Amino acid sequence: METLKYTVIKTEEQYNKYCNELEELIILNIENGADEVQDVIDLLTLLIEKWDEKHNTINDLDPIQLLKSLMKDHNMKSKDLVNVLSVSKSLVSSILNYRRGLSKENIRVLAEFFKLSQEAFNRPYKLISTINKRYKYANLMNTTKDLTKA
Repeated sequence: METLKYTVIKTEEQYNKYCNELEELIILNIENGADEVQDVIDLLTLLIEKWDEKHNTINDLDPIQLLKSLMKDHNMKSKDLVNVLSVSKSLVSSILNYRRGLSKENIRVLAEFFKLSQEAFNRPYKLISTINKRYKYANLMNTTKDLTKA
């Protein structure tokens, strides 16, 4: 019986090996227009995506933790994020310090820039409210009421 060159990924070492092979094949395909490797590219992509689905840790992080992690992985600073999002430094600072939420446009741009689905950034997380900052466990759900209208 003939042994398969590629099998279902079972270890992280195998995952990394397949990722490297896929990258090399894609470069080869671009440079030489080698259509015969397209089936192998498709197979490796499928195997890698299956592994990613099973071992996805993105959902363990809130969107801001994820953003900070991605910035670290890409050696980015806040000023780089200013350029990516085309917003002010103060807005980036507010977002990274949980004082402002990500807008729909920010989510779209970040997802496109980091090559992730928008759902990775479009999840609920708690913001720090400046209104109730003096309270120990304040968040946006603990907003003040205007009692003059009652």
